[in-house]
Amino acid sequence: MLLLMVLGVAAGMVIPFQTSINSRLGAYTHSSFYASTISFFVGSLCLIIINACINPHMLTPSYLLHQDFNFYWFTGGLLGVIFLTGNLLLLPRLGASLTVVMSVSGQIIMGVIIDTFGWFGASTEPFTFLKFIGILCLILGILLMNYVRNRTHQHSRPLSFYVWLTICFVFGFCPPLQTTINSTLGQQVHSSFLASLISFTTGTLALFILTLIFHRSLKVHKQHAQHGQLRPFYFIGGFLGMIFVTMNIILMPHLGAAVTTIVGMLGQMLMGVIIDQFGLLGTPRNTITVRKVLGLIAIMIGIILLRLF
Repeated sequence: MLLLMVLGVAAGMVIPFQTSINSRLGAYTHSSFYASTISFFVGSLCLIIINACINPHMLTPSYLLHQDFNFYWFTGGLLGVIFLTGNLLLLPRLGASLTVVMSVSGQIIMGVIIDTFGWFGASTEPFTFLKFIGILCLILGILLMNYVRNRTHQHSRPLSFYVWLTICFVFGFCPPLQTTINSTLGQQVHSSFLASLISFTTGTLALFILTLIFHRSLKVHKQHAQHGQLRPFYFIGGFLGMIFVTMNIILMPHLGAAVTTIVGMLGQMLMGVIIDQFGLLGTPRNTITVRKVLGLIAIMIGIILLRLF
């Protein structure tokens, strides 16, 4: 079980790299939607190659046409796109810290609900008082990790601000729902890699449509005034996303929705701290503080309480 958690943390650690790479690619596409479309498309290509090597018969029309095409085939990828689009809308309105805190809180709550009621084929795990304490530890840790002192405009926030906060919390429901649905789909088609491919393909098509609606251009510029020439390295974001999504599908039946979500989140935060500490990926250096260490400890305690009790 510990090995599975470590794998989940390791998978989560690739997400900050994927975000940074996709952000850099967005500078050459002049569209976050288009950069995300390219990322999803690259992930889909990687998964086609993997499936062709591992289970080539699953890509044949005869196999696919005999499958039961239900909402699991389409919902997982769309939930991923909804979450991505939601972050694009909410980040400029709430700021990075509040977006992270509210979104992750939504992910934790939905993960626990899925496990408690056994939604979408998940194993049922009773909700206990110690799990409630674990949730409080997780939220405390997230607040400590993302707290930014800002005394300006504290008493003049409009009602719309709190509406956006609520929307951000609800958008946080998407990742654990996506993981659970994709995992159930993987069991239906007897392959985590095929389920991941289906999810990525759905996401690619949805993002392509959004790109045509909002951007209306499929041009990728080869030069950027600040970043220089476009490099092949900027296209590997989809490969990193594939690792994260596929690993979540594999881990979900063993760890449950809540813990799978949380260990991935812990990996993201750990890598975020490392990137800040050493100024990696061109980011400003931001040294580790006692507050961040306490936040990580609180998150780890919360994971233990949710997993063992």
